[in-house]
Amino acid sequence: MSDLGELNRGTVPGAADPVKALLHRHHDLCRRAVDPLEIAAGLEAHGITDRTAARFRHRDVFSLAEELYARVPRDDDPPHPVPPGAAPRDRAALLLPLLPGAVCAASVAALRHTDGETRLYAAAGGILALTLALRAVLRRGPLSIPAHAPRPAATASWTCWLIGYALLGDGLLHLAITGGPDGPPDGTGGGHWPLATAPALALALACAPAAWTTRLFTGRARRRLGSSRGLEDFTASVRPVLLGTFALFLLALAALLATASALLDEPVALPGTLALGALLFLARLLTVHGFTHAPKVILMTTAGAQATALATVFAARLPGCAALSAPVETLTAWHPAAVPALSCGAAALTLLVHASRRLPRASAHLPPGRAR
Repeated sequence: MSDLGELNRGTVPGAADPVKALLHRHHDLCRRAVDPLEIAAGLEAHGITDRTAARFRHRDVFSLAEELYARVPRDDDPPHPVPPGAAPRDRAALLLPLLPGAVCAASVAALRHTDGETRLYAAAGGILALTLALRAVLRRGPLSIPAHAPRPAATASWTCWLIGYALLGDGLLHLAITGGPDGPPDGTGGGHWPLATAPALALALACAPAAWTTRLFTGRARRRLGSSRGLEDFTASVRPVLLGTFALFLLALAALLATASALLDEPVALPGTLALGALLFLARLLTVHGFTHAPKVILMTTAGAQATALATVFAARLPGCAALSAPVETLTAWHPAAVPALSCGAAALTLLVHASRRLPRASAHLPPGRAR
């Protein structure tokens, strides 16, 4: 039962001092908090709004949090950990996101300068090295999930599918429409089943701006938490920061894609790559802040849509099933990258709306290790 519900019923214990009753209810939160801002975020997570704070004789949640923080004795408490916003910058964590891009660039170069069995070994080694590099980036730094938080199940599998489709999917789809494929990909961008190496390289290089913009958003939000007076004021000030951070990442990804396409002499697959990059960035940003369900569902749905598009083209070869591939053939005739652009674009837009509602909340910026 929420505190607001009890107030509406007039059953809050200790009505003469309602703050005392609230302190008793949230004693653990108040005792472990490193500052009043953390208490304010925790109270919001428990359903207490500025209107509720007025019933506790305070103008807003931040004022109420300050009194709760002041009432909890801390003389014998162990030293509190430094809040993330005040922690010194970890240079290794800032430089680590450059690793996936460097590994992917080396792998692409190896594929272009080898052939036959050697190229196969180069591809396998590149995939393994890139997987380890991404694992390191997602376990340390701005893109990492706090140690106490549950790991979202199956999200990595759907992410791998989406990246794999960006590398091989459109080539396979076009081959399937024309009756192929006649063999496996040869590891180049000019074979009968071409690899889209420029989008893959751009996405790997974009790990760095993704990490840096995530750190920028988290730091700015934490500072706004300290300067805002009221939850509505905080939300209104953080939402433009979120949208600006998202736009900054897309600009960086577009620049990286243009550069990679020019260096590799490949077409600039802008719509599909930007849509996929936006989707993966928003999914990770939400996951880092503790919102794991929506990213998992959206990534799974998007991967399912792309798999269905491929399946319908192959199923159309069965007797009497030719009509199954008509929607996909119409889309690809309109634009070669229509399937990934539309599927990832719709998914990214859905996550952007979700993120604009969840991430500007004060409770989304609790320090790691604190309950929401």
